[in-house]
Amino acid sequence: MDMLRTKNDLIVDAKGNPVRLRGFGVGGWMNTENFINGYPGFESGLRRALAETIGPARAEFLFDRMLDYFLAEDDIAEMKALGATVVRLPLNYRHFETDLEPFKYLEKGFARLDRVLGWCAKRGLYAILDLHAGQGWQDPDWHSDHFGRLTLFWHQRHFQDRFTALWEEFARRYKGNSVIAGYNVINEPVTGVPYGFFGYQYKSDWDVLNRVYRRVVTAIRKIDQEHIIFLEGDLFSVLFSGLESPFADNLVYSSHNYIRPCLEAGAYPGRFSTGAWDAERMNTDFTEQEGTQFGRKHNVPLWVGEFGGAFDGPAADIPHRLRATDDQIQVFEANRAHWTIWTWKDVGMTGMIVVDPDSDYLKTVAPVQAAKRALATDCWILNQPRTAAQVKVAELGDLILKSLPETGADPERFKFYLEQTSLGNYTGTFIQPLWARCFKDMSESQIDRCMQSFTIKNCRVNKGLKTILQKHLQPKPQAQTQAPDPHGQGRQQSRR
Repeated sequence: MDMLRTKNDLIVDAKGNPVRLRGFGVGGWMNTENFINGYPGFESGLRRALAETIGPARAEFLFDRMLDYFLAEDDIAEMKALGATVVRLPLNYRHFETDLEPFKYLEKGFARLDRVLGWCAKRGLYAILDLHAGQGWQDPDWHSDHFGRLTLFWHQRHFQDRFTALWEEFARRYKGNSVIAGYNVINEPVTGVPYGFFGYQYKSDWDVLNRVYRRVVTAIRKIDQEHIIFLEGDLFSVLFSGLESPFADNLVYSSHNYIRPCLEAGAYPGRFSTGAWDAERMNTDFTEQEGTQFGRKHNVPLWVGEFGGAFDGPAADIPHRLRATDDQIQVFEANRAHWTIWTWKDVGMTGMIVVDPDSDYLKTVAPVQAAKRALATDCWILNQPRTAAQVKVAELGDLILKSLPETGADPERFKFYLEQTSLGNYTGTFIQPLWARCFKDMSESQIDRCMQSFTIKNCRVNKGLKTILQKHLQPKPQAQTQAPDPHGQGRQQSRR
């Protein structure tokens, strides 16, 4: 495989031929998420609850088997067969170092990553390394593997030192490894909320973001001068206006593009919470958003690192979410944006590969799934009826705002994050022991069989999504992707 590099606004191979990065993100693998893997709360708390319930050895065995089956060689082979050119591999720093022994690296985590990179090399599929959960939490949501909504990363030098040192370690190990398309140094930064809450108008801290980016790029380049480095915008990869101009070679910029017609119930084209949407609106919004404008202004490539649809609603609603997703990818293609859809596999929310509802795993954790639904602990479950718990939290939000009329808080934003904090973060933690007890009486062989529910052969396929993705993943004549289609599609609304 050729080492990839940038040339103006293109990504090219060793001969200078354009390469389009199209493929999948694999959420739920080396950074698990509650709505993807079917558990409550956040990963490190879940691991602790399981270790306390069934013992550290069996707990580690369970998670090892979950990861073994969640992303195996068969998955990589299927992505390649569909026409994908790249897979984005989200990583949790806890696989590579511990908080008690910072700067001392764990070979077990690198061995797991190396195994998947070997499969990618075998199949000719590029990989992007994505630090999805960084030291000290770079954003306040569950996917950074914490429940406290603190963003200490941006305010403590210790965490930034560890972050930079880990990327230096990646660079030392993977310098010259051409299967790696590049390094996605940090997922979805959120710099403007020191304590993780969004009650007020958001204001980015561009100074700290630019300083961290310049530091980590400089550190990587001292070791590895070849690999592409991917930099994301602020506020979950939406804002770019304060990013400094590209300051090094081989930089690609990344936006995340979650839009309401792909997520909300309702007919598409039609009206959603952010107004009327059709193909023309998608195209206008995508071309006007900050990430697209930044790429064009500086003549650098743009990669849509995440986007996707929510398929948790009524069956009759699914064709509308699929049509919107199809239109959205069409606008990426028309505007020559690289893209990876979120996500490859899950328990029935956004994935193309879906864990069978009748699988051993989902039968085992059925009481937990029921409790999660009743208490609305997964804020990424969008299209279910509002629960009594959500109604009560909204009433609490109204009471707080009524008692503090001079705060200037945005009511809807305040109540949304009150709900996410109290139900998703705090209440979700209390359900974790229930999930752990589901496995208390299982032997290792029974745990292994249960985790096999995540193998691709035991999963179902979202056939409608597969058809759409296969259409866009297949190679196209160069002339079809050179100029934007004025009738194409996209602007993002953050999923978060």
